[in-house]
Amino acid sequence: MAQIPATPKPARLRRLVSAASLGPSRLLARDTGLQSSERAALTLRPHRATAPAETVVFLIPLVGRHHVGDWAGTCARLAATLASLRRQSDARWQAVICGQDRPKDRADDPRLTFLPFTTPVEGNDKWRKLAQLCDHLPALGTAAGYAMTFDADDLAHPGLVSEIISREARGGYLAQTGYVYDKSADALALAAPRSLTQPLRKPFWKLCGSCAALRFDLANGPAEIDLLREMSQHEHRMFPYLARLAGRPLTTLEAPRVLYLLNHGENFGARRGRISFKTRFVQRFRVADDRAIRQEFHL
Repeated sequence: MAQIPATPKPARLRRLVSAASLGPSRLLARDTGLQSSERAALTLRPHRATAPAETVVFLIPLVGRHHVGDWAGTCARLAATLASLRRQSDARWQAVICGQDRPKDRADDPRLTFLPFTTPVEGNDKWRKLAQLCDHLPALGTAAGYAMTFDADDLAHPGLVSEIISREARGGYLAQTGYVYDKSADALALAAPRSLTQPLRKPFWKLCGSCAALRFDLANGPAEIDLLREMSQHEHRMFPYLARLAGRPLTTLEAPRVLYLLNHGENFGARRGRISFKTRFVQRFRVADDRAIRQEFHL
């Protein structure tokens, strides 16, 4: 199973303008080329998330044991991810892990849920797991909050949940800045929007899928889950566009709150030949003195 292709950029701009000028109902009726994610966004557009956010829900797809060569290493990286959540300064979070094989976790934490994945899928099943995670959201008993898809090898800064909950952004959050850690080279780089002095730098959300926390309010009905599910089936570069199309633009996180781990030996991107440019990115934008960052993320 593969990701759903992104909408071409010219079509994105045209649909954003049409949604604002024509309204979502007329655009839904007129544009027969809309993707299911765009239809979900336009359907939700008239509705606002108004209930107070109760929690941040991390949706974590876990690769199956049969897809990796080092299951113990996979479990160790997941344990590090969960440890970064337990270090949050604000305890209002939950995490749901979806996979074929239940990982070993010695900590008894009621905020963690394991969701068994039993659907036969040929190839990469990450997208089907993400869909199942989104569909499971109402079962957690949380009426309103933020949902964040999070890879099982990335790390959260201790202040991530606190910032998300305290600022109460109406649409959600986007990580413009963040860290990329090349484990094989033991090197850290800062991802951030390009500037006059750094014209080749990239924002974090273009490099890593653990980059967006999306507001949800289940009082609006199934349309809330529909958008989350359909968004998760695209590459993360579609997230800001779909959020805007839904009338819920994403607010920039104030500081680097996520660390993306690559070249640890089991990255699926490496198997598809998509890691080499990120390795070069780390070398080009390497942080010279990274001691404080390593302490914050317990590297």
